[in-house]
Amino acid sequence: MAQEETLSYEKARDELAEVVKRLETGGLTLEESLALWERGEKLAAVCEEWLEGARARLAAAMAPEPDGDAPF
Repeated sequence: MAQEETLSYEKARDELAEVVKRLETGGLTLEESLALWERGEKLAAVCEEWLEGARARLAAAMAPEPDGDAPF
């Protein structure tokens, strides 16, 4: 799991797209398909963590300053 934590959003997204492509192509054994599915789930979780972090940063940046002024 440490490897997933160090993946950038872009790398995780690109690898996830490749996993989906391989699964859609077919021709894999059940074991290979399951392993790819599990990898895809982990990559999707990494992407979701990055997106949640980005949403939180945007929300914080857009929040009014404590003195009531807009952040920009």
